[in-house]
Amino acid sequence: MPDELLTRHPDDVSVSVPTSGDPAVPALPAETLVQVAGAAARSRSESTRRNYAADWQRFTAWCQREGHVALPAHPLTVAAYLLDAASTVTQAGERAYSPATLARWVAGIGYHHRRAGHPAPGADDLVAATLSGIRRDYAAAGQRPRTPRAPLLTADIVTIVERARADSGSWAAEVLERRDSAIFLVGFAGAFRRSELVALTCSDVSLHRLDGLHIKLRKSKTDQEGRGSIRALPFTHSHVSCPPCAWMRWAQVVAAFDTGGRPAVIRLLRTAEPFEAHVCRGSRPRMAPSSPWLRAIRKHGNLSDTVLSGAAVHKAIRRRAEQAGYDPDIVKQLGGHSLRAGFVTQAFRNGASAHAIMRQTGHTTPAMLETYAREHAPLIGNAVTNLGL
Repeated sequence: MPDELLTRHPDDVSVSVPTSGDPAVPALPAETLVQVAGAAARSRSESTRRNYAADWQRFTAWCQREGHVALPAHPLTVAAYLLDAASTVTQAGERAYSPATLARWVAGIGYHHRRAGHPAPGADDLVAATLSGIRRDYAAAGQRPRTPRAPLLTADIVTIVERARADSGSWAAEVLERRDSAIFLVGFAGAFRRSELVALTCSDVSLHRLDGLHIKLRKSKTDQEGRGSIRALPFTHSHVSCPPCAWMRWAQVVAAFDTGGRPAVIRLLRTAEPFEAHVCRGSRPRMAPSSPWLRAIRKHGNLSDTVLSGAAVHKAIRRRAEQAGYDPDIVKQLGGHSLRAGFVTQAFRNGASAHAIMRQTGHTTPAMLETYAREHAPLIGNAVTNLGL
């Protein structure tokens, strides 16, 4: 194997430059090598890089403890590592790591091997067979099953939003209600992931005279290169379930706070007309373009400059469902993905085609949509409904 020159990037990303072979290695300035390293690092999302770094640290620590070579690692070493992790249980006696986590570990190990100029051990049949065997063992024992988030359908969204509005008896409670209603209605109609929702800035959302809302999604899980897309959220017949109205009511709060702080928000809410008709045809509130659209809310209704986290979206969905009287067992099945899963499920139940659904969700293939259909709309397109029983 040829010798290598590893040039360190400030974020500890290295570029592997072979010093022999064909074609010849160009003589590049150190600054250029650092720029190449940075561009290569950005080919993966920040969360993926963070996970890979943590996974690699775990693997190297295990190899050191067990007396194995981590780089390059033999496929048998990786297989033994996976089996050791698969046999690890929690204090409650449950499997500590899911098959999906183990598969991610393999990907992270492969990433670090390729970066150093070595073949990825995960490509070996032995590692693939070991992962497959672990999945079968888990399935046979009924352990660590996949637990997808339960979808929230249109009736659920309307019920939860109406209850939130009915319960907002103070101006501070109304601030929280306006934000949470926007999360539910915009997140549901736009089929957004929670990470996409919290990444939106005020300039990403515009009010279109004919279509409703135009929301620019600058990048997503399936668009890491940031080609971008526009999701349209239409005006609806009822103001109660209108996503543009929900956006407008929250945008008014954000604009008031940015202009005059807490006193301006209080004045807005005390003088606002009761929400008994559409408000989405009014003028767009003036907001700082680069400021986050969804924000954390401190005690007593004070807005924060801090962007809302994905975990906070998850908690808001559960909290509002609980307040709306949903069964505790159902609440435990809900989360940030319930809005996106609900869009797909409701669309299938209403007769939408996979292609039409993909236009809004951004899925690149219908395969993932079939998972939603099997789990949450199993009678749609199913011949069992044509048996005449």
